[in-house]
Amino acid sequence: MSPVRTGRRKPPAPVEPVEPETPAVQESGAERDAGWVAGWSTGAQANSAALMRWLLWGLIALGPLLGSLAYLSAPATSAAPAPKTAPPAPTASGGQGAAGFATLFVAAYLSAGRGDEPKLAAYYPPASNLQLDGVSGQHRGEQLTVVRLRQTDTTVWAVTVAARVTGAIPSATPSTQPGASPSPAADPVRYFQVPVATAPGTGGATAYTALALPAEVAAPERAKSPELAYGAMRPALPSDPRTQAVTSFLTAYLTKGGAELDRYLAPGTRLAAPSPAPYSGIAVDQLAVESETGGEPVVSVPGDGTTLRLLVTLRATGQDGVRLPLTYALTLKARAGRWEIASLDGAPALTSPSPSPAASGAPGPATTPTA
Repeated sequence: MSPVRTGRRKPPAPVEPVEPETPAVQESGAERDAGWVAGWSTGAQANSAALMRWLLWGLIALGPLLGSLAYLSAPATSAAPAPKTAPPAPTASGGQGAAGFATLFVAAYLSAGRGDEPKLAAYYPPASNLQLDGVSGQHRGEQLTVVRLRQTDTTVWAVTVAARVTGAIPSATPSTQPGASPSPAADPVRYFQVPVATAPGTGGATAYTALALPAEVAAPERAKSPELAYGAMRPALPSDPRTQAVTSFLTAYLTKGGAELDRYLAPGTRLAAPSPAPYSGIAVDQLAVESETGGEPVVSVPGDGTTLRLLVTLRATGQDGVRLPLTYALTLKARAGRWEIASLDGAPALTSPSPSPAASGAPGPATTPTA
């Protein structure tokens, strides 16, 4: 048997209090402050950046809505509307050529007779199928001239040609019915309307063709004479300084081929006289003076720079001794106690300017043609 060991149990060693462990590495002050920037922690900065990003995207998304609200809430402005672009006017090219083409066509048409169909087909191709009557050349058109030219479409012109037709036999017995027109005299002037189409030709030229045979129409309507700016015609008194001025000027202008003409002209005025001189003498008969209403004789000249328009009627004696009535519209200008010629006007002056076609509402060139 094993011997039994006896003795007292050794008491346990006393437990020493454990002190809390300190970190092996202490944070420096810089490391402690690394998480703070300008008083903001890095976490707060991250949150602020995220908030700004969401706010920016929100503004972008709300941009169109805010813009619409700003537009609707803005007060109405009184800005003038943008000017409307006028529709392009039809081209006016080829009008002069169309007039000449129609004149030649009417001349050939008036003299055409049996066998002349090909001559007319050169202007109007379907004319080759016609069967003309009468003798070729029996009638002729003389003094042909264009009296009306209207553009009815962008490429079509209505041309009215006047012609004195010779060879026509006048009516033997005039009509006796009430209201009937008198019989036409020999070689009357007649009017023919021709529709002419234009098209681009070779080499940049313009080509022409008639769309129909000529149509005889009435003479163009005579316009109502506008009111002139002058008073009534009165005898040209020799003692009137205005009579003296125009007589001296027109004598040099018509009978001297322009010799000594400058002495009667106002400074700065330049005129060329007919040459050679067409007349051997003139006599001024009447004057109509601008805005003149009284008939008192005039014997004085107003101050320098005063201008005056007048209408002069005279008789000019030709080299054959025949006297021809003429009318001149002149503008006079006072200088140094006498009247001088400031201009030889192209037409008598009107009391008021004539309205333009656009201002008066007149139809444009593309209106429906009328006879």
